[in-house]
Amino acid sequence: MLSAEDVSRIADELAEADRTHSVIPRITARYPEATVEDSYAIQGVWRDRMVASGRRLVGRKIGLTSKAMQQATGITEPDYGVMFDDTVYHSGDSIPVDLFSNVRIEVELAFVLARPLEGPDCTLDDALAAIDYAVPALEVLNSHIELEGRTIVDTISDNAAYGAMVLGTEHRRPDEIDLRWVPGVLSRNGEIEETGVAQGVLGHPATGVAWLANKFHQHGARLEAGEIILAGSFTRPMWVSQGDEVRCDYGPMGVIECRFI
Repeated sequence: MLSAEDVSRIADELAEADRTHSVIPRITARYPEATVEDSYAIQGVWRDRMVASGRRLVGRKIGLTSKAMQQATGITEPDYGVMFDDTVYHSGDSIPVDLFSNVRIEVELAFVLARPLEGPDCTLDDALAAIDYAVPALEVLNSHIELEGRTIVDTISDNAAYGAMVLGTEHRRPDEIDLRWVPGVLSRNGEIEETGVAQGVLGHPATGVAWLANKFHQHGARLEAGEIILAGSFTRPMWVSQGDEVRCDYGPMGVIECRFI
């Protein structure tokens, strides 16, 4: 376990990397004894400092929920991070690449909660009953830690590599559509790069919401009404550079388009 001083120091490093859009050396290379509990402690200190600075928390992201993402990262269990109001974009927006240290795109569904959701025994049915609606989303990944050799400890400490999200316009209640079969066809500059289907996320994209509620219970917390839950990618991440135009077709749930400037 890391000391409180180490946790605070690493949180400071990550905050500075966020401010300067840079990366820091791997935490696990410098602190090989660091645990998953340490990484959530680092994330928590960083989160609290962001809230104290005036940023408003609007939801949570779940990561590494599909085999595609686990194979792409070499990390074999889900993780989560927080999302702030100044990281939310909408279809049609232009997104400055210089806000990030690096930019990759993932295809996901997001869920907005109608009521609180709490573990420890939350099920998929419980999660579906608590969800107000689903909306297609792209996640912008942004790592402040060098990518080579990262472990889940590094990723969680870095707010699960969350940078931003782009929300679509189509809202569907869980009883209106079989969310398992929502497709994603991701294109960059007119060329298809990744495809997938939402069932690739733990068998049902809302399973991650139940997982998160149960994980939060371990930390003495719950998910609140109105929170946006980004449920995890069902494609591999796609690298993006300045000038790229991104489009993702979600079939019956519409299209998201954005441009990186």
